[in-house]
Amino acid sequence: MSTHRLLAALATLLATLLAMPAWAQPGTFPERDKQLRIVVPFAPGGGVDNAARLLGEQLRKQLGIPVIVDNKAGGSGTIGGKAVQASPADGYTLLFSAATHVLAKQVLSNAPYDPQTDFAPVARVGEAPLMLVISPQLPQQKLSDVLAAARQQPDKWTAAIPAAGAPSHLAALLLARQGGVRFTYVPYKGTQPAMIDVGGGHVNLLLDSMISVLPLAKAGKVRPIAITSKARSTLAPDVPTVQESGVAQFAYASWYGVWAPKDTPPARIVFLNAAINAAVGEIAKRGAFASLGIDPVTESPEQFRKFIAADVAQGAELLKSSGFKPE
Repeated sequence: MSTHRLLAALATLLATLLAMPAWAQPGTFPERDKQLRIVVPFAPGGGVDNAARLLGEQLRKQLGIPVIVDNKAGGSGTIGGKAVQASPADGYTLLFSAATHVLAKQVLSNAPYDPQTDFAPVARVGEAPLMLVISPQLPQQKLSDVLAAARQQPDKWTAAIPAAGAPSHLAALLLARQGGVRFTYVPYKGTQPAMIDVGGGHVNLLLDSMISVLPLAKAGKVRPIAITSKARSTLAPDVPTVQESGVAQFAYASWYGVWAPKDTPPARIVFLNAAINAAVGEIAKRGAFASLGIDPVTESPEQFRKFIAADVAQGAELLKSSGFKPE
């Protein structure tokens, strides 16, 4: 090759490299020949899975590499958690889970890991209010009526619990405390069987993610009473908040986050946090999170770590004060 052609080829290569985004240049993270795997520790089609797939698709567009959502359900979310914990700490395998992930030690007698020390928090992506629904066979129309009836007949009021330590469980415990009542808690394996029994009058009430219970509420199968956020939701503007309904200090939300194996290099955590925060912004801009009842959240990894610590402390105290025993 002549000197002129060699210089021309080198100039073309340099221009190509300069035009490429930083992540795509040789030796940087993530590399084009890699793929990002997002493990969801629940079955496809649920709220966590839907949110993860929105995030994965947006990251695929931003990063220009394949992003795979891998469902590994079972073990109260710990099967998927263990899969990520055992993965190489290179930033290419992430866990997308809900608030239940951080309370594994509090709800399982033989938890396979400590969520706070065995994972690296990457980003919290959103939070979602819960909705309180009751059996349509009950006469109560307002939360104040429900609480008054529960105080009069404490042994007759039952609350469905779709999963131990889940936001639905903790929110019910907090409502009982702040509302000055006592519920009998009935465990279920998931939201669907719990809602069926509420609709059938076999259990009185359920607190669960609004997006999960709203379809049955709109169909009249269960009666919506209140939502747990500080402000009403645009998805159900006629349903008052718990605060509006007389429990002045009450506010509670489910939330979603992303974790990496604990020894993932800090620089990669920072990169992933920035990429996820940007993706959350784009998803929120087009209204895709709002359709799932999710409010977007963008935080640094350290802010997320502190949030987890506070959330675990509150959840552990609620469980202990209720007399809950790990399974």
